[in-house]
Amino acid sequence: MKKILLISDTHGFLEPKLLKHIEYSDEVWHAGDIGSMDLCKSVEALKPFRAVHGNIDDAKIRSHYPENLHFECEGLKILMTHIAGIPGKYPLRVNKLLKENPSGLFICGHSHILKIMYNAEFGLLHVNPGACGVHGFHNVKTAVRFEIEKGEIKNLAVIELGKRTSLT
Repeated sequence: MKKILLISDTHGFLEPKLLKHIEYSDEVWHAGDIGSMDLCKSVEALKPFRAVHGNIDDAKIRSHYPENLHFECEGLKILMTHIAGIPGKYPLRVNKLLKENPSGLFICGHSHILKIMYNAEFGLLHVNPGACGVHGFHNVKTAVRFEIEKGEIKNLAVIELGKRTSLT
C-alpha cells in the first residue's frame, strides 16, 4: 500500500499546512505549475516526488519534469499531465494520450478547480486536486490524499488548506 499526497498549482509556494500531510504520505505527486525548483527540493528532501511541468514553469523545471508522466504504482496505471480539461471535453492531445496509455487514474491540474469524477468513456478516475498555492482565482487552497493498494484507490480525501489569500 502507498499513501499519496496529490498537489497542483503551487506557483512556487509550499503551503506550511501541507507539511503534516507530506509526512503522512509515502509519495508526493505534483500536477504542474510548480513554480520553483526550490519547492521541488524541499519536498524531495522529505518524500519521493513525481511531477509534470505546467505552463508557468521555466526551462529548468521543464528539463527536469516531463509534460506527461505515465507510470504504475501498486498495480495501478497512472497518467498525469497539467492541462487536460474535464471528462467529455478533453482536447485531442489528451484523448490521444488516454487511448495510447490506458490508465485507471488520470491526474491533471491547471484549472485551479478541484474535480474528482469517474470517466466512463476511458474507465478511469479523473482527479484534479485544485490549487494549493496563493496565486490564481481559487478561493480555497486544496490538495487530495489517497491510498493505492493492489491496483485500487482507497480512502480518497480532499484536504482544505484555508483561504487562498492566507499564507498559513
